[in-house]
Amino acid sequence: MLKKISGLFSGENSVRGASIILIITLAFSNILGLIRDRFLTKNIATSDLDIYYASFRIPDLVFNLLILGAITSAFIPIFTDYVSKKELKEGYKVTNTLINIAVLFMIISAIILGIFMPNIIPLIVPKFDSGRMQEAVKYSRLIMLTPIFFSISYIIGGVLNSFKRFVAYAFAPLVYNAAIIFGAAFLAPKYGLSAVIYCVIAGSFLHLVVQLPSAMKLGFRFQKVFAWRHKDIKRIVRLMIPRTIGMGINQIMFIAFTAIASSLVAGSIAAFELSNNIMTMPVVVFGTSFATAVFPTLTAKIAEGDKSGFSFYLNRSVRSIAFLLIPSSVIFILLRAQIVRLILGSGKFDWDDTRRTALTLGLFSISLLAQGLIPILARAFYALKNTRTPMYISIVAAIISISFAYPLAHSYGVAGLALAFSIGSFINVFILYYYLQKIYPAIWNKTIIISFMKIIAISLIMGFCVWASLHIAANYVNMNRFFGVLTQTLVAVGIGLITYFGLSYLFDLDEMKWAITRKINGEKISQN
Repeated sequence: MLKKISGLFSGENSVRGASIILIITLAFSNILGLIRDRFLTKNIATSDLDIYYASFRIPDLVFNLLILGAITSAFIPIFTDYVSKKELKEGYKVTNTLINIAVLFMIISAIILGIFMPNIIPLIVPKFDSGRMQEAVKYSRLIMLTPIFFSISYIIGGVLNSFKRFVAYAFAPLVYNAAIIFGAAFLAPKYGLSAVIYCVIAGSFLHLVVQLPSAMKLGFRFQKVFAWRHKDIKRIVRLMIPRTIGMGINQIMFIAFTAIASSLVAGSIAAFELSNNIMTMPVVVFGTSFATAVFPTLTAKIAEGDKSGFSFYLNRSVRSIAFLLIPSSVIFILLRAQIVRLILGSGKFDWDDTRRTALTLGLFSISLLAQGLIPILARAFYALKNTRTPMYISIVAAIISISFAYPLAHSYGVAGLALAFSIGSFINVFILYYYLQKIYPAIWNKTIIISFMKIIAISLIMGFCVWASLHIAANYVNMNRFFGVLTQTLVAVGIGLITYFGLSYLFDLDEMKWAITRKINGEKISQN
């Protein structure tokens, strides 16, 4: 058994094995995330959840600006080079230097932003009253502790990624969500929102702890080194700056969305965040998992000068993601109300909250394919050590989203923000693909066009079957009860999936084989 497992992660099977582990754990992590949201909506009023989600904006901005961009776009490719050259001593020196710099920056940021938080929060939620504003300031200051733990955790996760060791990396979000669930389910009814905030901080610490043993088995040890003049630290900084700007503009976009949502009816910020969390599940499971698993391979292919292999893995990954996310988008749009009722519809989450969140989810779901493709296309540029192009593209897409956000929100409420987000997402992915195809034409050919046309056609047929079964099942169940809605949803999804996979088998779609086996290393890519 152990030999089979180790074989799964070696050679040509490494992407397959990694994606299996990531899909299982990321799916479970997102299920925990939905359970977390259910307990939050059950025990905390949506007006208070507005405060909760607004409190994350500044900590998330700082972490994404200073850390996450460096890891995904710069650190992993450089550390992967050390792994391939078997220069781990020097690689861990760079790793520890990066950790020490990151922690120092996070502590300084927490102190400075904590002091000025009363001046910053009014810019994010200008329509909050004084009481809610003070709570948002207090909670934002507390959550500023989480980037300190996350900065170490994600750098260590980058080490594990470079070694293609994804198990501990993928389990880290599980313990993070589990900590928040504990707070929302058992502490919030008695102690309120503050208990959940403290569990968020504890979860970020556990996110780090769960990855340490695996990293230490690979030779990692904490060191008091601060070689900030090291050539690869300078390379990481140069490579991360464009990515940091790109991620920063995305965070600014969400801050703008939060500010606009604060001017709408109470609960709008919560509706936006909750529907975004639901939409994120298929994106992470079917999109981010592929991108994370394939990224070290793409980086290795570039390091080896294997252009054909690079195009091959990228092409097949894109088609596999499309096979999984296009039908997911159709199902989420058609079943948006049922999904929200099943996941969130309890306790303090009333019918108005349900309708508002369901419409927002439907418009978010339009962008499932785009959101699933953006991570892998961006990582393809990072593998090429090109971080500027994705940066410029993300800036353009974010500006367009923000431009649409205000008029759409005042026409359609918080759902208009989701529509603005979807518009920007598709613009982002189209431009990314356009410029990447100019570098490697083999990633776009007639096979991918035919593949997309088949997937879309089959998804539309599936959508009709889902819609019909949805209405037929409603005549036989009590739609006012949880189990009635659950039965209707399961019938519609079951018939939809049978239709989709049945037609995929009938038309002999290769993408179905890759999705089921998680194996994308078949025959060579056609150059037609």
